[in-house]
Amino acid sequence: MSILRFFGLEPARGAAEGSPAETETVRRITAALDRMEPERAKYIASFAYVLSRVARADMKISPEELREMERIVMRIGGLPEEQAVLVVQIAKTQNTLFGATENFLVTREFNRIASQEQKLALLECLFAVCAADRSISVVEDNEISQVAAELGIEHRDFIAVRSRFRDHLEVLKDSRRL
Repeated sequence: MSILRFFGLEPARGAAEGSPAETETVRRITAALDRMEPERAKYIASFAYVLSRVARADMKISPEELREMERIVMRIGGLPEEQAVLVVQIAKTQNTLFGATENFLVTREFNRIASQEQKLALLECLFAVCAADRSISVVEDNEISQVAAELGIEHRDFIAVRSRFRDHLEVLKDSRRL
């Protein structure tokens, strides 16, 4: 399965090939993603989507969060930078357009295909993305909690990961100011 098809961005059949907007670089990147084993492409696509879901929970994705998402997708997906940037941009766009309806569905798909170890790795990455701008808002923290629940991650595991990012949690920063 094409990663572009998974995200619903594959051009319609019969669409003009080689349109001016389509660059050779984009064609090479998408061809490389298309050659990826379908289950691996689905894993990377859903992983990136859930990252964007949480990063955008507060209705904005900071440049630091975006760069962290790209680094994580490069590392987790074993992708070159150009492909990771494309995957993150597609995930971000899809989340912006369809987040309200797709968030649960994509997270459920990730839950179906990921091992417990991979789910915990995603949880760690969700906190890392939100902490990239040195602040995890209450809305982002709540969204991560929601994702963890959807993935069936035990509360003690959630708290163990969350505690590693406590210096970035706005809810705790506010209580220190009192």
